[in-house]
Amino acid sequence: MKDRIIYLLQRVLGFGNYLFLFSWYKILTLKKDTRENDFFYFVEQLNDKDTVLDIGANIGFMSFFLAKKVKGGKVYSFEPIPENINTVLRIKKFFKLENVQVQDYALGDESKMLTMIMPLIGKAKKQGLSHVVDENNTEKGLQFSVEQNRLDDIKLLKNQRIQGIKIDVENFEYQVFKGGFELIKSNKPIIYCELWDNENRTKCFNLLGDLGYQTKVLINGNLHLHDPKVHTTQNFFFVPKEV
Repeated sequence: MKDRIIYLLQRVLGFGNYLFLFSWYKILTLKKDTRENDFFYFVEQLNDKDTVLDIGANIGFMSFFLAKKVKGGKVYSFEPIPENINTVLRIKKFFKLENVQVQDYALGDESKMLTMIMPLIGKAKKQGLSHVVDENNTEKGLQFSVEQNRLDDIKLLKNQRIQGIKIDVENFEYQVFKGGFELIKSNKPIIYCELWDNENRTKCFNLLGDLGYQTKVLINGNLHLHDPKVHTTQNFFFVPKEV
């Protein structure tokens, strides 16, 4: 029923207008969603003049909260799906988020073109579940050919001091971290991300561990070292050991 309603709204409003209104709705309600407590804890770790990367910006509602927190800093919002990009730009313009810079490409471990898919559930377009297509993909959806770059190769970040990274790229985190190895190594930002319980998670833990990070989870408002025998969360904070 929910997907049927979403489809009807997308059809009546037009997909672009639907995404803009949905992003606006999320901005108005996100703080009331207890499932987002971890994200807002991450936001509170940032300071006014920090520079933060929103990797997998989706339709811009998390970029909004990041921009409001780092009013004297910058938010680089990375999003490769065209409809999502347009929504982020509309949110930026509507809320006058002058410190948000939208980057319209994907991130990974090499520079190339790749195929991404926006899944269809029923007839509803699921923009928040857009992901890289692999050789085993049989999923129904809209496909896009997008540009992919490495974080370490992005010139506009070369002379920036990066204090925070929020990343949500649907099981492609390891490739992003691998392509940003030197940037992470030199900046040591606090990193917040969702990781499913699979090989990608293990590889991310190992790579960031090699860079001197501790893996932590938020329990009752405080960060604790992750214990896989105890913690079942999919949200993780990677914190440099010296912090």
